[in-house]
Amino acid sequence: MDIIEEIKQRINIEDLVGEYIHLTRAGRNWRGLSPFNNEKTPSFIVSPEKQIWHDFSSGKGGNIYSFIMEMEGLDFKEALRLLASRVGLEAELNKNSSKVKTNDINKERLYEVLELSTKFYQVQFKNNKIALEYIFNNRKFSKKTAVEWKFGYSPNSGHALQDFLTKKNFSLNEIKLAGLISSNSRTNNDMFRGRLIIPLQDQQGKVIGFTARILDNQTNIAKYINTPQTVLYDKSRHVFGLNLAKETIRKLNYAVIVEGNLDVISSHQSGVTNVVATAGTAITSYHLKILARFTSDIRLAFDSDKAGLEATERAIILASKLNINLSIISINDSKDPDDLIKKDPGLWVKAIENHQYALDWLISRYLTVYDIKSAEGKKKFTDKMLPIVNKLQDEVEKEFYLNKVSDIIEIDRNAINKKSQNYLSEVVALKRSKVNINSLNKSNQEFLKVEDKFICLVLLRPTLRELLKPLKKSVFIQEDSINIYSLLSKTPDFDFNKSKAKLTEFNISTDYVKIIVLLYEELYQKLDLDSLYYEASFLRLRLVDNYVKSQKDDIQEKLLLANDTEVEALLKNVNNLNTFLNKIKRS
Repeated sequence: MDIIEEIKQRINIEDLVGEYIHLTRAGRNWRGLSPFNNEKTPSFIVSPEKQIWHDFSSGKGGNIYSFIMEMEGLDFKEALRLLASRVGLEAELNKNSSKVKTNDINKERLYEVLELSTKFYQVQFKNNKIALEYIFNNRKFSKKTAVEWKFGYSPNSGHALQDFLTKKNFSLNEIKLAGLISSNSRTNNDMFRGRLIIPLQDQQGKVIGFTARILDNQTNIAKYINTPQTVLYDKSRHVFGLNLAKETIRKLNYAVIVEGNLDVISSHQSGVTNVVATAGTAITSYHLKILARFTSDIRLAFDSDKAGLEATERAIILASKLNINLSIISINDSKDPDDLIKKDPGLWVKAIENHQYALDWLISRYLTVYDIKSAEGKKKFTDKMLPIVNKLQDEVEKEFYLNKVSDIIEIDRNAINKKSQNYLSEVVALKRSKVNINSLNKSNQEFLKVEDKFICLVLLRPTLRELLKPLKKSVFIQEDSINIYSLLSKTPDFDFNKSKAKLTEFNISTDYVKIIVLLYEELYQKLDLDSLYYEASFLRLRLVDNYVKSQKDDIQEKLLLANDTEVEALLKNVNNLNTFLNKIKRS
């Protein structure tokens, strides 16, 4: 048996989901409150019979793997490994690939050496007066916080940690691979010496590295140093504190990113626990993608210095590509969140609540830098803003901010358009392709729910399949929806109850079909045919209307760069789209 299927058979989905969500029996199924929205009426359904879950409020659903991916913010391989370890099949998983086996043996040893190092540092911390003074008196952290975040101290000697680890049967090579030996030292000194140690943990709380801070006022060495790139630690992907913040992020539906790890810890101690950090201002698309698994609302609390401004500019472009709502938290009269919290934790809460949309904040910031009453100021202001605005993915938002820039500097919009042409080559045209619902904004999630409902009706009620005739494959977004449409168009008499096993031959996901059936049972099973026909017709119109709008958005973007011949062809496409929509409205 395939190991993926074996794991699915060993885990009851209702037991797994029940560890995260309170479920109550509802006939053959179980119900609970959605973990993705603050709702009062249960819309989260678990079907033990089908071994699937579906959340009607967000449109998300799937099997045990997709559930763990959603709740823990993991990719499929990570979810597979987590569930394999849950049922004692991790060793079996390793046997499936010699490459995986070799790498995983190394990784497990590295996890062990890092965990043991953490305990070593914690013992040293308890016995070091300077470290204790800094944490409890200077930084005002509590003993509970020190334990929760596993504060440690590294002795200021050459090989203290190595001597300890080698006695525990770890090789020098394993210690090096874990990033615990300085690469600049010929004598293989410990990487961290005479520093406060803060473990870096992955999303499940496993230690993958360390960040270390000096405890004196030396100016000729770096205040902070981190574990270098290793098999386990990659600073471009690691989100500090996410293991302790993810539940609150999901519950409140927004995340706060700060610059410093100690800012994160200070915020958590004050009770604001949906706060994480990246490696300084070096925010990457990986960081945003990881957080986007939990929320599309991300708020930055970076310094407004040059580095902070540049990071904000990068983040705006990245967030636009990922459909993330990015905003900025201003720290007034304080150097950082930790300083603000020390003054009054309520000020930190208020600052978070008063967040400002990132592009508006950036405009306001540059208005304090450039004198827009002068020609030079207008030029520099547009030099900064137009490249960013022209990289926005949403055409409505882009148009809004082009108008806003024009109004602010009191320059005709035509001049702004001409200058914008210099940046249009950098804009990547939007393409309709397979869509991951987790990366969509709320309006697109609503559209996918419409698509699922329409597909479930035409798949399970053959008499409704006449509604498919005027449609075309490009109307649908999801691969499974496209394949079902193609199947039913070619074989309109397809009998789902007799031939559903054959759906896999058409590359249609079994789990998707289970979700479709669950949708039908929950929403439409008790309705008469007239009601179902009306519902399916309405859903079809919404599908086509959304398709036409998205196609027109693409055409509008292409018109900006089109020559006369291309303009004529594009306008003809617009007429065809209008004809198509009117045909659906009349039928």
